[in-house]
Amino acid sequence: MINKNVIIEIEFQVCERLLNFFNNVIYMPLNRIIELKNNEGFMKYLKNTSWLFLEKIIRMFAGLFVGAWLARYLGTDKFGIYSYVISFVGLFQVLATLGLDNFVIKRLVTEPNKKDLLLGTAFALKLIGTFVMISVLLITINFTSNDLHTNILILIIASSAIFESFKVIDFYFQSKVLSKFIVYSNITSLIISSLIKVYLILTQAPLISFMYVFLIDSFVLALCYIFFFYKNNETLKSWRFKTKLAKQLILESWPLIISSMVVAIYMKIDQVMIKEMLGNSAVGQYGAAVKLSEIWFFIPVVISSSLFPAIINSKNKSIALYNDRLQNLYDLMIYIAVSITIPIVLASDFIVNILYGSQYTLTANILKIHIWSGLFVFLGVANSKWLINEKMQKYSMINTSIGAVVNIIGNYILINKMGVIGAAWSSLISYFIASYFCLALFNKTRPNFYRLSKSLLFISAFNKVKKIFNGK
Repeated sequence: MINKNVIIEIEFQVCERLLNFFNNVIYMPLNRIIELKNNEGFMKYLKNTSWLFLEKIIRMFAGLFVGAWLARYLGTDKFGIYSYVISFVGLFQVLATLGLDNFVIKRLVTEPNKKDLLLGTAFALKLIGTFVMISVLLITINFTSNDLHTNILILIIASSAIFESFKVIDFYFQSKVLSKFIVYSNITSLIISSLIKVYLILTQAPLISFMYVFLIDSFVLALCYIFFFYKNNETLKSWRFKTKLAKQLILESWPLIISSMVVAIYMKIDQVMIKEMLGNSAVGQYGAAVKLSEIWFFIPVVISSSLFPAIINSKNKSIALYNDRLQNLYDLMIYIAVSITIPIVLASDFIVNILYGSQYTLTANILKIHIWSGLFVFLGVANSKWLINEKMQKYSMINTSIGAVVNIIGNYILINKMGVIGAAWSSLISYFIASYFCLALFNKTRPNFYRLSKSLLFISAFNKVKKIFNGK
């Protein structure tokens, strides 16, 4: 027979655990929320992130419904050409961007007195890079099996990069945590381009008309950036180019330039190879699935970009705080990625049928596989911030290079064996290797491999719950 004192002790411990759980899960977080609400710095970052999310969510819904309508209108064959052209230009896009984004933003945060030099130099570099990209494309298309019409479409889209040089104004707003002006600009260009696409669909316009929309969209966005830049009492006239600074930026970013180029290869090469191996219709089926899979990729970019300044500053305060914030960021990425992936896998047949119709017969099966790559994309985006902050960009280049090689070889083998489904498996494997597995190969990146593993395997989440339950 159980001693009465033992029962009382057990009941006491249960009540104590429940009280601790209530205190840590409900009472303490509520107090913390109230404290954070009065924290000016926290509210500034929260508002900034909220603005970015608002724009991206609007863009997501516009892209989802207008994009799906466009896919239905064009059909698998023409939509395949449309997707192929965008992917082909994407392979060379890094020559226009030069991987400068994070470096310029970081220096604008740490060296605000050099704003005009940084913006002027970055703008000039991007403009030069755009003309280099167009020149390389003019040479490259001669070695493809494309017809003249497809090559013209490629050059139209590539030309839009000229206006994207004004995106350096975006860097300025990010460094000042003033993302609402970026949102105003992006929403304006999005509404105009979406309305034009709808009009073109209703008037049964040819495929080439939709390519000119890219050009119009970039032009409108550049005008909006300039307008809001001036509204903030800034001027383009004060921008200055400095050769020494240009060399510094290129020297800092060259590993990321190569890395971004390789990323473009392992993100876009699948559609280029599908077109060459299986034809336009297969690209259309695959492109429709990828559109649904990649539409969520803005989330890690927005979160990481908005929190990047805070993560940089935390290292100056405490290494423990820095590591804790990194782990929390990775945990958040996994929670969001999983909450997106599982519902889409379960509802993929219904989603594809509603959005694209019965002609996209293979799209749902492709989506069920490709959507899992989001887990590694979310972690990879966050990890890239760590690599930049630790000045280890070369590892990003190495990892993505390995991922690109794996994707090319995987596509060649798996497309031949499994058709368009094989390309989805190849993409998933390459994302896993480049964004996660390769971090285990090097001593300097291995600590982050362990952090990512804790998030990916929910070890970190389990430990947090365990601490809460134990009242720690």
